[in-house]
Amino acid sequence: MAWSHPVPKITDEERLQRLVRLQASLEEKGLGGILLGASESLRYFTGLVWHQSERLLGALVTPKSVTYIVPGFEQSRVESLSHLPGEIVAWQEDEASAALVSSLLPSNVKLALDDALPLFIYHQLAAVFGADRLTDGGRLIRDLRLRKSKAEIDLIQHAMNLTLEVHRRAHVFIKPGVLASDVMRHIDEQHRALGATSGSSFCIVSFGVATSLPHGADGDQVYGPGDVILVDTGCRLDGYHSDLTRTYVLEEPAPEFARAWAIEREAEQAVFEAARPGATCGSLDDAARKVLAKHGLGPDYILPGLPHRAGHGLGLEIHEEPYIVRGNATVLEPGMCFSNEPMIVFPDRFGIRLEDHIHMTETGPQWFTEPGKGPTEPFA
Repeated sequence: MAWSHPVPKITDEERLQRLVRLQASLEEKGLGGILLGASESLRYFTGLVWHQSERLLGALVTPKSVTYIVPGFEQSRVESLSHLPGEIVAWQEDEASAALVSSLLPSNVKLALDDALPLFIYHQLAAVFGADRLTDGGRLIRDLRLRKSKAEIDLIQHAMNLTLEVHRRAHVFIKPGVLASDVMRHIDEQHRALGATSGSSFCIVSFGVATSLPHGADGDQVYGPGDVILVDTGCRLDGYHSDLTRTYVLEEPAPEFARAWAIEREAEQAVFEAARPGATCGSLDDAARKVLAKHGLGPDYILPGLPHRAGHGLGLEIHEEPYIVRGNATVLEPGMCFSNEPMIVFPDRFGIRLEDHIHMTETGPQWFTEPGKGPTEPFA
């Protein structure tokens, strides 16, 4: 399908630069290669998009080459898909894919593994290589993916803009008697109408007490006048995610809800203000909890309060590094992108999650989307 957005897709030139950095890192660490599975890292480095199954399909990257490992009957399909140049080597149904990978490397080198490879593939490889020749490649991959390029940030920004507009349309759509499933369907339709051709990548719509469950309740719900509304949704553009949550009421808010909303917004702002280059990710989580404790909530993960981390990284995966969680010593650097969502849960009553995302610049944090104005005004 034709690309209709005002921001460009990731180019093969950028992917090649990523691949060069990966190969240099392999050389520096004395590794014979790294095996990428059918993961977002395969897409990140090679452009090849594939979904994990019971058969190994991926890429063996060495300091000097890229070789695609594919099931024989999928070879023609892989050849038709976009990917960086590299030899395609096939294995047949009665052959062992792990043995094929082994045959492509010298017998005395170590192989790093994509941390998204399934455990069953690890066991197959360990039986051929021996566990001592395999090493975790997750840190190597994550360090390279952690800081986003301008092209990545532009894609995320545009996806966020689309989803923010979808939130506005959902806000208008919600009326007494509407089902949560109807709102979810409307959100999916609006994502598609705005050019996110796969629709919503996820969607949570909760009313009333169900808003106190961070990831929503089972079954359908009916919106009634006065209910607290929580909508959390996103889409993908060229693989990159958006992810936004708004919590609000449509009528005059109860004093208890208005006070809680203001505390949540204060905590969200505290995270933003703590997000300075050189600060640790853990210090941002600390900043959110300090606000809540000041207002008699928590402490720690005690409810009423914040039951989970204050945020997560975002890119080709909706949850990726850096994680905004207590004790995380990762230092913030330009290009890092992450959510700011210090949710407050009041069990069996309601929950409030205001989720906007930040990307780090040379001088400090920048919002992808401006936070909401108030408990009945979810948009800036």
